[in-house]
Amino acid sequence: MLEAGDTVSEVSAPNQNDESVTLAFDEPTVVYFYPKDFTGGCTIQVNDFEDHCPEFRELGVHVYGVSLDDVQSHADFAEEEGVTFDLLADTDGEVAAAFGVDTDEGYTDRLTFLLADGEVVATYDPELADPSGHAMEVLGDARERFGGE
Repeated sequence: MLEAGDTVSEVSAPNQNDESVTLAFDEPTVVYFYPKDFTGGCTIQVNDFEDHCPEFRELGVHVYGVSLDDVQSHADFAEEEGVTFDLLADTDGEVAAAFGVDTDEGYTDRLTFLLADGEVVATYDPELADPSGHAMEVLGDARERFGGE
């Protein structure tokens, strides 16, 4: 798994609208990996990030959720939960591999990365805590790093 200070290679994957999204990480970015659409913790986490999305946007921080689910699953999940940010369908595991995230079990671990200027600023393992407060933790660090309150 990548750690703070590691550089990140550009990656591409389709979003829930089947549009190719390329992440170069030159702008402030949150990439969070989650195991599976429509599961308890993942639904809590996506709603948590969605609730704070306006605040991330005010800071100029892009948010992306990533799982091994396919485009249709992401489309259904995004529609049901009202998600306005990109959910990337990493069906081949290339995005996960770029971050050193394990996919051996057929899903990714719940891990989050805050990035800027092509490198990891911070990593988070919300697997160890309740995912409902996770986005606020990342937002607090983004505010410290990129301005705001």
